[in-house]
Amino acid sequence: MDVVGIDIGGTGIKGAPVDVARGVLTADRLRLLTPKPAVPEAVAKVVAEVVGHFPGTDPVGATFPAVIRAGQARTAANVDQSWIGEDVAARLGDAAGRSFVVLNDADAAGLAEMRFGAGQGRGGVVVMVTLGTGIGTAVFVDEKLVPNTELGHVEIRGREAEKRASELVRERKKLSWPKWGRRVDEYLRHLDMLLSPDLFIVGGGISKKAGKFFPYLHTKAEIVPAQLLNEAGIVGAAVAAAEAKKK
Repeated sequence: MDVVGIDIGGTGIKGAPVDVARGVLTADRLRLLTPKPAVPEAVAKVVAEVVGHFPGTDPVGATFPAVIRAGQARTAANVDQSWIGEDVAARLGDAAGRSFVVLNDADAAGLAEMRFGAGQGRGGVVVMVTLGTGIGTAVFVDEKLVPNTELGHVEIRGREAEKRASELVRERKKLSWPKWGRRVDEYLRHLDMLLSPDLFIVGGGISKKAGKFFPYLHTKAEIVPAQLLNEAGIVGAAVAAAEAKKK
């Protein structure tokens, strides 16, 4: 069964059909730039363009960089503040002419990794951390998601963690791998202290360069790189849509 998944990020909006039984994309993904400012009407228009590239009538799964409750955005960390209180599922559905299932972007990536990637078969407490425009987190207890944890906003040295240790910060400040790795390590050790997880999964596109910064990570919990890389959000969104259809 193929389901379209859309990953809405701070810099790009990408999507593709997904074989939700195997967790693989069944066509090349389409990526368009996230509009600036990322207001609801503009974002919905771009999402509709991406969805229109993959014809069908089934529900679409979409990630969104915010706390999502019952399809509505409760925060807006990396998109325009006008999204707060917006029914994201309805807004995107009206624009694309398809029904939508929407969930937090890091939660979607975590679902994909737990189902098809580095978290397969792992019980206990698993924390997925995505390093990108910001820092996203997804927490699982015995393979069940605890939604909307948003632990990228915990305070480290008087600042939000994602303002110190995201991939975007590394790029903008031209941090060396050792310096950035130590910042990521400080953040993970803070989460380790708070949650005592059994496993950290480090994701986002930067996870394909794990060898450059993993040597600087030292937590009590096991740390592994994500396996689905930049496809995790698309796959997780599609999985969420497929499971919602079954209910």
